[in-house]
Amino acid sequence: MNSITIILESLPNIAFGLFTTLGLVLAALTVGFLVGLPLGVAQVYGGSLVSWCVGVYVWFLRGLPNLVLLFLFSFGIFPLLGLDLPAFFVGATVLGLRSAAYQSQTFRGALLSVDPGQMQAARSLGMTRITAIRSIILPQALRIALPAWSNEYPILLTDSSVCYAIGVMEMLTRASFQVSRTSAPTPIYLATAAIFIMLNYLGMRGLHYIEKRCSIPGFGYR
Repeated sequence: MNSITIILESLPNIAFGLFTTLGLVLAALTVGFLVGLPLGVAQVYGGSLVSWCVGVYVWFLRGLPNLVLLFLFSFGIFPLLGLDLPAFFVGATVLGLRSAAYQSQTFRGALLSVDPGQMQAARSLGMTRITAIRSIILPQALRIALPAWSNEYPILLTDSSVCYAIGVMEMLTRASFQVSRTSAPTPIYLATAAIFIMLNYLGMRGLHYIEKRCSIPGFGYR
């Protein structure tokens, strides 16, 4: 059996893993955004104690490898809480929480780049601090943060393969099963690598298009 035949026979099985991989990435990006944005806002506007707590979260999540975090949550934290969760949910949660640590710093930098005078002007017009952040600061900061935030997509795409260790049936897991069945690792892993590269390329092209559409004059794309 030649390499092309092996790849063609393996692709349908690997393709099922593709949807799981994309699901992991999209879920982790969403979790990272929903957790990371409030953390970034809290670190900038929440006072010294809140900022310190966010800093500890960021230090802890960024200081441990993904594999260690997966095992820690899958075999430690969730079982201690009495939770028996699907491997996909565990993987998406762990990747999302770790991504939130990085995303929070992206949002923090974008918030700090907005002119502080805009907050003072909003307050002088009678806006509350929360209203000023929501209506004046965040719309600008999110657009400024978009180019750096988009880097999370390829990072999560590559990190998703680590979830094979807890039994998530993503692309690498399915590719490994095909290797065991065919005893032909080279063509199968090359095909899997090509799919990862294609997903990375298409995803970044889409994000770059969004960056151009949302860019602020004087920042990034013109």
